[in-house]
Amino acid sequence: MIYLDSFTFPDDEMEFDFILSIKRKCYDTFYPFKILSRKELRILNFEPITILYGGNGSGKTTALNVISEKLHLSRDSRFNQSNFFPDYINLCDYSLLRELPTHSRTITSDDVFDYMLNVRMMNEGIDSKREDLFEDYLEAKYSTFKFNSMADYEQLKKVNQARSKTQSKYVRNNLMENIREHSNGENAFQYFLEKIGENGLYLLDEPENSLSPERQMELVNFIQDSVRFFGCQFIISTHSPFLLGMKDVKIYDLDESPVKVKPWTKLKNIKVYHEFFEAHRSEF
Repeated sequence: MIYLDSFTFPDDEMEFDFILSIKRKCYDTFYPFKILSRKELRILNFEPITILYGGNGSGKTTALNVISEKLHLSRDSRFNQSNFFPDYINLCDYSLLRELPTHSRTITSDDVFDYMLNVRMMNEGIDSKREDLFEDYLEAKYSTFKFNSMADYEQLKKVNQARSKTQSKYVRNNLMENIREHSNGENAFQYFLEKIGENGLYLLDEPENSLSPERQMELVNFIQDSVRFFGCQFIISTHSPFLLGMKDVKIYDLDESPVKVKPWTKLKNIKVYHEFFEAHRSEF
């Protein structure tokens, strides 16, 4: 499924005219001006899965953020913007093949990290509560509590529960139901499962962060199934070989100037991986 057909960025002449129009000359940066134009990146044409590849400073995340802001996509974590970000957005344009679903969203590595941190904090709180419940259980089970009035009803229920259950069942029944005892990688992958639904456009910024190679392969399968069976479109910034190696993807190499579309086997990072494993072939 294709929702976003193309996206157009301002060219060097448009940027020059805008900067020339700024009367105050005290700015150290006009970001995001002069980031993508120096790569002669004027237009992106999209497929069901499109990848923006490049090293740090290549502009792939900038391009993703620009697209996200222009389309007013939802996101959990904000990102750093300069005073000129809205002006740059106004100079951009895009073309849709069909109406953009309202639940379409951008997912960044910061979103995933914050989610993992929140789960960890929740579990730490649960761990603390678990220790308190151990003490409550022993106190209730062996207490000499006497029921005197309805004001004692809640304590009576606690005593009866402790005397009728094992310690583990007592604690489990009184803990939060949404406890998540998973690894960081499992929690990170769970975030994608929760945020990516059917029939939507999803912008993913370096989704491989916090994911092991095995989890990255699971994410690859999930993305491909979401496109094939559930009407989704993805635009992804990444340098993960697992994501770059997906079938039928369009890859823009932002390390090139001008930016070029390339097969994944021709990308610099992939060549480095290939040479490394070839050098160690006899060890496998």
